[in-house]
Amino acid sequence: MTVGLFIPCYVDQFYPNAAVATLELLEKQGVQVVYPPRQTCCGQPMANSGFEHLTKGSNDLFIQNFSGFDYIVAPSGSCVLHLKDHLHSDKHPAEAAAIRGRIYELIEFLTDVLQVDNLQARFPYRVGLHQSCHGQRGLKLAQMSELVAPPFSKPEQLLNMVEGLELVELARKDECCGFGGTFCVAEEAVSVKMGKDRVADHLQHGAEYITAADMSCLMHMEGILRRQKSNVKVLHIAEILNSQAL
Repeated sequence: MTVGLFIPCYVDQFYPNAAVATLELLEKQGVQVVYPPRQTCCGQPMANSGFEHLTKGSNDLFIQNFSGFDYIVAPSGSCVLHLKDHLHSDKHPAEAAAIRGRIYELIEFLTDVLQVDNLQARFPYRVGLHQSCHGQRGLKLAQMSELVAPPFSKPEQLLNMVEGLELVELARKDECCGFGGTFCVAEEAVSVKMGKDRVADHLQHGAEYITAADMSCLMHMEGILRRQKSNVKVLHIAEILNSQAL
């Protein structure tokens, strides 16, 4: 099995440790991972701002970089959902369609494709899990609390394999953090208030770390935590699943 590793631009620029952890985590599972060096943005910010017609170059480059892999994996639910729904190409329609069916967010790849049941990781801390909107409602990584249906959470399934980790129970476990990509720029005040509420839920329940499958959500909450001079830290879930903390 050969996997093409797609690292979103904000992870590459601001949180490279999440990218390294993703690579190491996949390699520990015996996966052959290739990182195409010419990869760039998936085009989501432009599309979300109403300029999807300007993403053709990004789409065609993505297809050039990632055609031919058995799977494409990325540590970002929002980028993966965008590509699943919006990767199109006038030049390479068949290749675009094939990629849309082969691209996975890291958590769903570990649970659904590799069916991981043992991680041999250790992280002895109290951790609050943020279920990102794209991951939960778009990729179905976890059940939505408003549905009358059996609960499930793929991130929780993996975190429960980590030795010493204690998941804190939140009051509103699937509430949006308010980041929303370009929403946090267009509606700054609303975004900040939502972020403060989301952070407060974790703090009130004694979380030492906040984790998620989307680094963008964590970046938003990290800014709030820093302004509040909180000692609580954020970590992408890949860093925890790959951890050997003493």
